[in-house]
Amino acid sequence: MSKDKRQAGKVIITCAVTGAIHTPSMSPHLPVTPDEIIADSLAAAEAGAAILHLHARHGDGRPDQSPEGFAAFLPRIKQGTDAVVNITTGGSPYMTVAERAAPAARFQPELASLNMGSMNFGLYPMLNRYRDFQHDWEREHLEGSRDLVFRNSFADIEYVLETCYGNGTRFEFECYDTSHLYNLAHFADRGLVKAPFFVQSVFGLLGGIGGHHEDVLHMKRTADRLFGDDYRWSVLGAGANQFRIATQAATLGGNVRVGLEDSLWAGRGELAKSNAVQVRKIRAIVEGLGLDIATPDEAREILGLKGGDHVAF
Repeated sequence: MSKDKRQAGKVIITCAVTGAIHTPSMSPHLPVTPDEIIADSLAAAEAGAAILHLHARHGDGRPDQSPEGFAAFLPRIKQGTDAVVNITTGGSPYMTVAERAAPAARFQPELASLNMGSMNFGLYPMLNRYRDFQHDWEREHLEGSRDLVFRNSFADIEYVLETCYGNGTRFEFECYDTSHLYNLAHFADRGLVKAPFFVQSVFGLLGGIGGHHEDVLHMKRTADRLFGDDYRWSVLGAGANQFRIATQAATLGGNVRVGLEDSLWAGRGELAKSNAVQVRKIRAIVEGLGLDIATPDEAREILGLKGGDHVAF
């Protein structure tokens, strides 16, 4: 049986475990400490996540993009699961590109995220929903986004590619709008990225494309036209968009991403008590559509990854 037939109907579930958007006061279930990140990552993998998309945090929950922050949990996650580890180079919009790329450069993961364009990145509407905060930095983090441009210039993108590609790391190309797809096509035309492209379409964040079902179709049509058979499509929906958009993408042959980085919820008014809760829910939806979830090794084959024995952690 050919590889394409073996992979037909296989859906890769990515779990984004903690991120840099939500703050500890928003949910008691948001993983912050290394032990919490490890426990949630392993449970998400056990529930069916083939890829773990990871950020680090300081003890008070602030985003931490130091290699030392990642070193506190990466080896133990690798020991506990064969899931693909994806290290962010997005970090936080308040960081420089050199800071953001440092962990991926040091640990040489199979996958790293790469944001494909600069954008406004508005988190401040969350101040309408959350009034009381445990830490001073949380309110400042949200309020500061009124005047925040998440910088991902062409030079920044080239820096991450030059820093990480030589290590055999491939990328989850995070595209928040159709312009980011064209940016990826630009780098493909220059021969700086290689197929298959793992395109993560992001919906519903203020400053990027919306969460309407026509937005999802428009992103897919554009990617189909630009990349044809040379890309693997995945989606994430922010907040309340999460499961609706993931379901739509799965019906269209796409892969899905869930996790507390993208949404704190398990359903209307119900906080997700762990990342595994969201993984189990999307897995049930995917399998209910008659599709199978991909194992970590199947995800490696689909995305052309180097294997977990070739990382530096």
